[in-house]
Amino acid sequence: MHAVTDERAHSKTLLEGPNRAPARAMMRAVGFTDDDFKRPLVLVTHAYTDMQPCNFNHRRMAELVKEGVREAGGTPVEFTTISVNDGIVMGTEGMKASLVSREVIADSIELAARGHLVDAVVTISGCDKTIPGSVMALARLDLPGLMLYGGSIMPGRFQGKDVTIQDVFEAVGAHARGAMTDAQLREMELGACPGAGACGGQYTANTMATAFEALGISPAGSSGVPATDPRREEVARECGRLAVRMLREGRRPSQVVTRAGLLNAIAAAMATGGSTNAVLHLLAVAHEAGVQLELEDFDRVSAKTPLLADMMPWGHFTAPDMGAAGGIMLVMQRLLEKGVIDGGAMTVTGRTLAEEARAAKETPGQKVIAPLAKPLAPSGGMVIVKGSLAPEGAVLKVAGEGMPSHRGPARVFDREEDAFKAIADGKIEAGDVIVIRYEGPRGGPGMREMLVVTGALQGAGLGKTVALVTDGRFSGATHGIMVAHVAPEAGVGGPIALVRDGDVISLDATTRKLELEVPPAELEKRKKAWTPPASRYTSGVLAKYAKLVSSASKGAVTG
Repeated sequence: MHAVTDERAHSKTLLEGPNRAPARAMMRAVGFTDDDFKRPLVLVTHAYTDMQPCNFNHRRMAELVKEGVREAGGTPVEFTTISVNDGIVMGTEGMKASLVSREVIADSIELAARGHLVDAVVTISGCDKTIPGSVMALARLDLPGLMLYGGSIMPGRFQGKDVTIQDVFEAVGAHARGAMTDAQLREMELGACPGAGACGGQYTANTMATAFEALGISPAGSSGVPATDPRREEVARECGRLAVRMLREGRRPSQVVTRAGLLNAIAAAMATGGSTNAVLHLLAVAHEAGVQLELEDFDRVSAKTPLLADMMPWGHFTAPDMGAAGGIMLVMQRLLEKGVIDGGAMTVTGRTLAEEARAAKETPGQKVIAPLAKPLAPSGGMVIVKGSLAPEGAVLKVAGEGMPSHRGPARVFDREEDAFKAIADGKIEAGDVIVIRYEGPRGGPGMREMLVVTGALQGAGLGKTVALVTDGRFSGATHGIMVAHVAPEAGVGGPIALVRDGDVISLDATTRKLELEVPPAELEKRKKAWTPPASRYTSGVLAKYAKLVSSASKGAVTG
């Protein structure tokens, strides 16, 4: 890295000289001054909305980041992007917009930066797709910059116990089978989400926030501070100052988003039993950065990475608990000691991951992060399975489930809503394999998550005895015998499109196999008779996405 000789290399084209008087005039209208024009422009982006808690603190975080930028000698310029909140739209047609929004978020940040010739970038993220979307944009732009996570929500309370949004989804299943009264469900609803912040277990938001801290694109220690914690104000200011330092020191995302850094991020997700969405999102970031990463890398890293953090949805603790215990850097400290990560990988601070991890302090007596000598499991929280049902692969979350195997008759549904109704009506039995298809990136389109269904299974007491296989996605709050991202998907004629009710499906995590026990000749006969269903979307963003999107095994990217 070398100090930058012209820290305004981009913005001076926008603002310097007599011919740029119109641009300056327009910026003066909203308060910019001659002094502001002499400093580097630092883009500060966020996804504030008043509809949901995950991004509700972003306006305040943006103001604090801007303070830090000014303190360091930069001129902040603030832009917003969108968000689609998974927890709110889950189980509806609106969920199809969620994964699509990741691409729109990345595109919009890229356009704001390229259009206004900024010199550096700070992205503020909160809900699930804003996090990878932000990092995808940073990778594309390769301007000095970093991602700041807005922080986790604190636990809610129900009948004297800590709860999260996961408990509300599972309460719906319990209510449907008569195990919870209307009053109890309402009490749960009223108490589960006490304020600002992203969903509080090691669900997708916290999985990605901690993975990106381990990658090094977020400053060490930043992801574990809860959204409403007063310490978050200084975290935000320091991110503003750090972006300007990165600019002056010539440090860019391409020095951080490397293969070594991405493998470290995978290890962080595996050691914390994180969301299966980490597979999609890290593949997408690698694609944007031009770094080689493949589905099999996740299985290889998982096999050598111990499961260390006892986290919801399958474990006992929330993201604020892990932050208080020592945070993801304490986990990385353990993995560094075991020799399963690359400590030489660079971070946005200019220090290596090893330097940051070794500085982590463990809270005496903490119970969240297990010692290396007594891991919760010898290997990580996910495995990649393949076989006649998923020739390109699929993702099985094993955290909290051991290494499950299951064999049973298929119960086939072409839409998530139909599967939920069957569970609510008591039509699913122990031993069944629920198949939900035409929910993939192209076939959905948009690859919906299935938390309504998986929560209902848990609430109905079927979480240990029924498997679910889908070409869609799972929420990070999902747990049970769950296989997602089946590829090729049904929408392009993958084997999952050929399954019929009663076909036997077998799953074995140990052998990494997912098989449809139907003779090849019969499958070929079915293939010849198969025709793709008509799309429900023939225009607009979802139709455009369906034409462009790649397989889930490639990260479901559009470019």
